[in-house]
Amino acid sequence: MASDEAVVNELLALLELEPLEVNIYRGNNRDIGTGRVFGGQVFAQSLMAAKRTVEAERDAHSVHGYFLRAGDLKAPIIFFVDRPRDGGSFTSRRVTAIQHGEAIFHLSASFHVHEPGLEHQTAMPEVPPPESLPPELDVIREMADRIPEAMRAVLTQDRPFDFRPVITIDPFKADKREPLRHVWFRVISRLPDEPIIHQAALAYASDYGLLPTALFPHGIAMRDRRLQMASLDHSVWLHRSFRADDWLLYAMDSPTAAGARGFTRGSVFTRAGELVASVAQEGLMRIRGADGAAGGG
Repeated sequence: MASDEAVVNELLALLELEPLEVNIYRGNNRDIGTGRVFGGQVFAQSLMAAKRTVEAERDAHSVHGYFLRAGDLKAPIIFFVDRPRDGGSFTSRRVTAIQHGEAIFHLSASFHVHEPGLEHQTAMPEVPPPESLPPELDVIREMADRIPEAMRAVLTQDRPFDFRPVITIDPFKADKREPLRHVWFRVISRLPDEPIIHQAALAYASDYGLLPTALFPHGIAMRDRRLQMASLDHSVWLHRSFRADDWLLYAMDSPTAAGARGFTRGSVFTRAGELVASVAQEGLMRIRGADGAAGGG
């Protein structure tokens, strides 16, 4: 078992893209058991690529991505950054992530100088503290004998994040419930102080477990063989500064699902109750027929 610092260093290496040319970067992949590049990974890497071209002291405040194709875990990703605008207060960037000559992901990001203004926020939900909850990884390792052998090593591997759901969800079994979920999370070892590292870490984690919230009212497990599920688009708004190596509460809900798509939202709070980020995502939730047919992709 690797040390916490070593596992987090792997995450930092994933985010530390290799510069190839002006506005062009290359990144590697990490397998989390989905069989394709994890959406949160390419989202976070694209945000890092965008930020590396922003010379002023500006932090990301609005980031929007579209997932175009499944990413190949065995191939590096090339990130091309376009610079539409460098204004007095805001900077805009567009990023295209490419594999095998085709775009797999598009991202638009806006960066803003720090300036004071009016402030308000909704209250953080009342939930048990993270110390009272078991780490999700421990729960998964306890059910390792139920995980298909081909997936077991990946799903039980060491993680850079400690996720602690308020209610543990069995990925192989599901009961109908309200489409609400609360999860504490943090990076398991201290990160560098650079704000973009913490923003990218949150962006990475924000895609984990969000879309499955839309399955709860239907009693369908995330690992159900009939289910074809994938993120279609993902947006993160960053409101206040925070540290991703401190506990953050991810409060998720799904107001609707229709047309084989589920819509989900999330609010991320610090332990002190500050709302630091808001998230929204729409994803494919297609149920295959008894013969495995699922229609076009």
